[in-house]
Amino acid sequence: MTTVTTPATTPDDGPAASPELPAARGPLSESVLAVLAGGGTSLPEAGAVRRSDPYGDDLQLLLYVLYELHYRGFAGVDERLEWDPALLGVRAAAEDVFLDALRRDGGSGGKDVAKAVDALQLEPVGDDGHSVSHHLRREGELWQLREYAAVRSLYHLKEADPHLWVVPRLQGRAKAGMVAVEFDEFGAGRAEDVHAQLFADLMTDLGLDARYGRYLDAAPAQALAVVNMMSLFGLHRRLRGALVGHFATVEITSSPGSRRLAEALRRAGAGPAAQRFYDEHVEADAVHEQVVRHEVIGGLLEDEPELAADVVLGIEATGHLEDLLGDHLLAAWREGRSALRTPPTP
Repeated sequence: MTTVTTPATTPDDGPAASPELPAARGPLSESVLAVLAGGGTSLPEAGAVRRSDPYGDDLQLLLYVLYELHYRGFAGVDERLEWDPALLGVRAAAEDVFLDALRRDGGSGGKDVAKAVDALQLEPVGDDGHSVSHHLRREGELWQLREYAAVRSLYHLKEADPHLWVVPRLQGRAKAGMVAVEFDEFGAGRAEDVHAQLFADLMTDLGLDARYGRYLDAAPAQALAVVNMMSLFGLHRRLRGALVGHFATVEITSSPGSRRLAEALRRAGAGPAAQRFYDEHVEADAVHEQVVRHEVIGGLLEDEPELAADVVLGIEATGHLEDLLGDHLLAAWREGRSALRTPPTP
C-alpha cells in the first residue's frame, strides 16, 4: 500500500461554501476519503486502480474528490493536500485508466476537425430515443426536471471554471476567443448574471438545495464522469486540444438543447428563475458557437495544427459520456423510478 503523510489538522479557513466529504463508493474512494478526512495513512496501489472499472462509481468518485481539491475543496480538509505527492500519484493512475477508456470508446478518432464540428451542428429532426432534452420537453415531469438539475449541479454550480485552466496554454486568436466566451459565462462583470449563480437560482426555484456540491452523493457515476473529463482535460497542458474540443461541443450543442429545456420548464410550471437559466443559454450560446468554431478552434489549429486529433478526441469523448449519462437517466425515468442514488430532497 502507498503511504501518505497527513499534515496536522488546521482550522478550516476556507470558504463557507466548501461541501462536506461524500460517502465512499468502494475501496479506492474509501481509502482516499479517509486520508482527506485525516484518519487514514494508506492509499491503493496503482495496480488496484488500473484494474478498476473506468466508468464505475469507485474510480469516478476517487477522481472527483481529488479534482475538487483544485476547486473549492472540502470542509475540514487540509488545503495542503491539494499537492500531496502520494495523492497525485493515485490520481495519475486513475487518470490513465479513464483517459485510455475515453480514447478506446469515444469514437472513430482521426484528425478531421471540420467534419467532427459539422456533425455537432446536425440537429436531429426528432427524438432519437437518447435525448434527455427531447424527453423532458415532450413528457418530462417536474420530479424529473428536479433530478436533472440535481445531476447537472455538479458542473453548473462551477460552470466554466474547468475551462479557465486552458487559457494560459493558448495564444493569439484562440486565447482572445476563449476569454471572450468565458467573460459572458462569468456574467460580463455582473455577479448576479454569472451562469453558476443563474443555475443556483434555477435550483432554488425548483425547491432544491443550491449549496455547492450538495448533490454529490446523489449523482450517478455517469454524471461524475462528465465533470471529471472537464477537469482531466483542463488540468493537463498536454490535453489542451481535447479541452478545446470539449468546449466546442458544449457551446455548439447548447442552444437547441437549452431551448427544449426552457420549454420543458415552462410546461411543467417552473418559475421564471428556472426558465431564465436556459433562456439565457439559447441566446448566448448561439453567438458563442461562431466564436468557438472560427476563433478558438481556428486559432488553435493555426498555431498548433498537430493538436487536431486531440480536438477530435475532446468532441467524441464528450458525446460518448453524455450518451452514457442520457441513457442512464432515461432508462430510469421510463420505468418511473429515480435515476439518482438518493432522492434530491432539499
